[in-house]
Amino acid sequence: MRIFKLPDLGEGLQEAEIVTWHVKPGDTVAVDQPLASVETAKAIVDIPSPYAGKIVRLYGDERAVARVGQPLVAFEGGDDADTGTVVGKMEVGQKVIAEAPAAATALAHGIKATPAVRALARKLNVDLAMVTPTGADGLITSNDVQRAARILAAIGPQELLRGVRKVMAQSMTLAHAEVASATLMDDADIDAWPTGTNVMLRLVRALVAACKVEPSLNAWYDSQAVGRRLLKNVDIGIAVDTPDGLLVPVLRNVEQRPAGELSAALLKLIRDTRERKVPPEDLRANTITLSNFGPIGGRYASPIVLPPTVAIVGAGRMRKEVVVFNDQPAVHRVLPLSVTFDHRAVTGGEAGRFMAAMIADLERAD
Repeated sequence: MRIFKLPDLGEGLQEAEIVTWHVKPGDTVAVDQPLASVETAKAIVDIPSPYAGKIVRLYGDERAVARVGQPLVAFEGGDDADTGTVVGKMEVGQKVIAEAPAAATALAHGIKATPAVRALARKLNVDLAMVTPTGADGLITSNDVQRAARILAAIGPQELLRGVRKVMAQSMTLAHAEVASATLMDDADIDAWPTGTNVMLRLVRALVAACKVEPSLNAWYDSQAVGRRLLKNVDIGIAVDTPDGLLVPVLRNVEQRPAGELSAALLKLIRDTRERKVPPEDLRANTITLSNFGPIGGRYASPIVLPPTVAIVGAGRMRKEVVVFNDQPAVHRVLPLSVTFDHRAVTGGEAGRFMAAMIADLERAD
């Protein structure tokens, strides 16, 4: 048999979830005919056949996770040649699953339990960090573990995060551990906006204007070198809510593009993202991020800054509010804004000037 292994997926991706098989054992396929659709952390992609011939075996069921270098499809004939970079080994017929670390994690530090109790916790699949100890000096007893197991059984099975949600969880953990985040909040009086104004386009325009006034927020920070790069291009990551999780496609060279072109590009980018058709290269290397969460709910937030970027702008739900206008009380529409920044690379003064520049642009009538 000729064994075709999951090839290098690029972008440093090492695993993919099998979404759909397009073939079955016994089928005869042509070169480049799609074998399967797989979901990576970036997108859903088709895996083409490297050979023409008859399929003998498929490795892995739909929704199984395959790693780069593991067997994917067996073809009739040949001498066990394969494509792709081998980074692991899987026995024939073994279902591919994500590997879990066997060693104790940091969460286990300080937990008091005897070896027998730890063995019981492993048997019942109970994380000791979730168990409330009742023994002397904070010792976890077997009854504590059994109680936790009963509670977990009543709650139901655990849902393992995959694809976009798994990567999002990993990214949030990295950001929480590394970024020294701080947030400024303020309101923009947008009562002068004409009817039908495109909110996202105005936010994009204001963000670009703010980057020109205070470019230190349009930057990348290198925590190893303790240095930053101020970037000329404004490539905005647009936070898009999808059923699979949060994705951040990138609208590039925003500072150079006219409003009409930006409007069409923005609509296409959001549509392609929600349909999981956005290419992987459009999901990386943004210079700053914009999250317009207002249509969903909420006024202010502390959005998460993902390294190496140093800032994210959040726009909340628009509302009417009593303001002072020409020294008189008036009811105007206001737009809540939040700017979260990495305080390692950005000073409070720089963030304040950035916020002021955004508000000044948003309050313009044109």
